Amino acid sequence: MAFDRAYYEKYYFDPRTAVTTRAEMHARARLIVAYADHVGLPVRRILDAGCGTGLLRKPLERGFPKARYMGLDVSEYLCRRFGWAQGTVDTWSSATPFDLVICYDVVQYLDDRNAARALRNLGRLCRALLYFGALTATDWRRNCDRRRTDAEVHMRDGSWYRTRLRRQFHEIGAGFWLRRGAPLTVWELETAA
Repeated sequence: MAFDRAYYEKYYFDPRTAVTTRAEMHARARLIVAYADHVGLPVRRILDAGCGTGLLRKPLERGFPKARYMGLDVSEYLCRRFGWAQGTVDTWSSATPFDLVICYDVVQYLDDRNAARALRNLGRLCRALLYFGALTATDWRRNCDRRRTDAEVHMRDGSWYRTRLRRQFHEIGAGFWLRRGAPLTVWELETAA
């Protein structure tokens, strides 16, 4: 997959074919900020792994004014344009883990081996809270607008992701995962079964 200018023109910059809107991403950022606040997580370091055009950056910086935002993307085009760190979520490393890691609509682009490696790496990169999403086979069949969704991905069941993420995280729900051992309390009925 070439994550070049043409890809981003089609899926992000052209309002007729864009997969998301600025309003949707601002709502997502408000959800992330609200949940971190709800569990009492002081956020000082944010990693947006696969940040794309950076639609989450400004609303996250407003929500976490003391935090340092790090955008990571594989696209040489976007890294040049926006100044992100270039790398892949399966191999990129940091000497210090991040309080909050966001990895949304990224891992479905990786084959099974690299996707599994990416999920393990998220456990190394994340100190406390992970916000994770990936297009699943069920989403493709039932939920997404296929005219605006990239089909050139690896379709997996949600259980494939959950099984691997549960090795290092507790599933909270709504895309949130709490790192095992994180110094936060979440009530039993606030977590996924």
